[in-house]
Amino acid sequence: MTATASHAPAARLRATLIGTIAIWLWASLALFTTLTPSVPALQLTAMTFTLSAVAAIVLWLLRGDGIKGVARHFSLSPAAWALGVFGLFGYHALYFLALKLAPPLEASLINYLWPLLIVLFSALLPGEKLRWFHLAGAALGLGGTVILIAGKGELGFDWRYAAGYAAAFACAFTWSSYSVLSRRFAAVPTDAVGAFCAATALLSWLGHFAFETTGLPASTGEWAAIIALGLGPVGLAFFCWDHGMKRGDVRALGTMAYAAPLLSTLLLIAFGQGALTLPVLLACALIVGGAVLGSGDLRRR
Repeated sequence: MTATASHAPAARLRATLIGTIAIWLWASLALFTTLTPSVPALQLTAMTFTLSAVAAIVLWLLRGDGIKGVARHFSLSPAAWALGVFGLFGYHALYFLALKLAPPLEASLINYLWPLLIVLFSALLPGEKLRWFHLAGAALGLGGTVILIAGKGELGFDWRYAAGYAAAFACAFTWSSYSVLSRRFAAVPTDAVGAFCAATALLSWLGHFAFETTGLPASTGEWAAIIALGLGPVGLAFFCWDHGMKRGDVRALGTMAYAAPLLSTLLLIAFGQGALTLPVLLACALIVGGAVLGSGDLRRR
């Protein structure tokens, strides 16, 4: 075995582990969002993506890229721009639309089809094959998510909200297809995510001024939550996810992504915004079991 060949599995494992950082960061999204009640949804999106874009530019300058280097990160092919804006802005726009047109519980449940779709879509990538344990792990994760969300209240699908359900499914399809298609753009550096964040911020500001009334954060705590969002789940997370999707195990990341709603719930409980109930414990067992089962290839490496 050559040095390059032996290094490849280690690099793939490292990239997968970097991708899981995004899952941990996304777990804090709900908690930080609940701490910003004074800020409308699109404005919050615009503010946090502006922060993430500015943070990326500052880091590029600090590492010595210079003005020309920063400009190069924005010099991308039309296809790369289309995919990045489709993924980051498209997902968030559809998510907020789904929450507006359908009850939050049902919209959230449909939205969380995206990890399962990532596992399924991964079969379309060169060199990737789906095994029974990938599908079983994703199914367990989905089952745990259903229990987790249904346990928060009455869950019932009403066709009066069909448009909202459609938006939620489009939301899941958008993020899963963006994630898997990122593998096709492996030659595009992960730094490009900073440019996508800037474009998403611009479009979100336009949407905010068109459809919302501006609300200023009412306390230092709200400002701190916005900064945390911009640097974490709406910032670093996207860079880690991009790296993991391009160079890691797509199927394992898709299965393990079901940990995000579970970790989010446990974090809310830890901060006194929820209770540890039997459905939460059962969901925990299913999601963790599904993640262990679905990441069989990763564990063997």
